[in-house]
Amino acid sequence: MSEAILELNEIKNRVSTEEWATRQDLAAAYRLIAHYGWDDMGFTHLSARVPGPYDHFLLNPYGYQFSEVTASNLVKIDLEGNVVLDNGFEVNTAGFTIHSAVHMARQDALAVMHVHTDAGVAVASMQEGLLPLSQHAMFVYHDLAYHDWEGVALDLDERERVVADLGSKNVMLLRNHGTLALGGSVPSCFLRLYYLERACKIQLGIMSGTPNMPNQQAIDMMQQTFNNKDSWEGLGGIAWPSMRRLADRLDPSYQY
Repeated sequence: MSEAILELNEIKNRVSTEEWATRQDLAAAYRLIAHYGWDDMGFTHLSARVPGPYDHFLLNPYGYQFSEVTASNLVKIDLEGNVVLDNGFEVNTAGFTIHSAVHMARQDALAVMHVHTDAGVAVASMQEGLLPLSQHAMFVYHDLAYHDWEGVALDLDERERVVADLGSKNVMLLRNHGTLALGGSVPSCFLRLYYLERACKIQLGIMSGTPNMPNQQAIDMMQQTFNNKDSWEGLGGIAWPSMRRLADRLDPSYQY
C-alpha cells in the first residue's frame, strides 16, 4: 500500500463513521461544483457541520482547486476558526467569516454553500435582484434574502449583519458578490444552490427580451409546495444518489 493511501486511511480512522460520510458528501459537492463550472479558483466555499455534540464544521483546504478536494483534505475547525483535526491544511479566513456566521446562528444549517458564478454575481448586482420569471426561480424566490456587499469578508463584525439579513431564509444573494444556500444536509443545500444558480442564468437569458410574468396562482402554488424544509430534504434525498454517481464517474478520488 502506498504512503498516500496510508495517510488517507489515517484520517478516515481518526473520525467517526458519520463524519466520514459527511466528508464524502461534501467532497462530492466540491467536485460537482467544479464540474458545473461554478468554482472560482478555490476562492469560494462549501461547509458542513460535523455530526456530533461539538460545534465543528468542515471547509475546503486553502489554495486547492475544487477538483482537488477530498474527504481527507477537508479541514475541521471550530466556530473560532481553530483547526481541531490537523491534517496539514489551512482554511481561507474570508470563507470562515461567512460560514461561521451562518453556522453559529442557524443550528438547522448543517451545510452552507457559497459561489461566485457569472450569472449569480450578475443577478446579485441588479437592483431588482432575482425576479419570479421561471419555474426554477419559483423554487427559491420565496425563501430568498439579500445582504449588501461590504468588500472581501475579512471583518468578523460582518457576521452579525449577515445573520440579520439572512433571518430564517435558506438562500441569499450577496449583493455584487455571489450566491449562498443553506440546507439541513449536503444534498438539500446543493439542490437549493443548483436551483438558485439555474434561476440566475435563466434570468440573464430572459432579460434580452420582454419578460412574461407568471400568474399569481402559479406563484402561490410554488410557495406553498416548496417553501419548507421537508420538500427540500425529500428532493435532495431523491437527487443526491445520482449526483454521487456522477461524481464517481468524473473522478472517484474525492472519496478518500
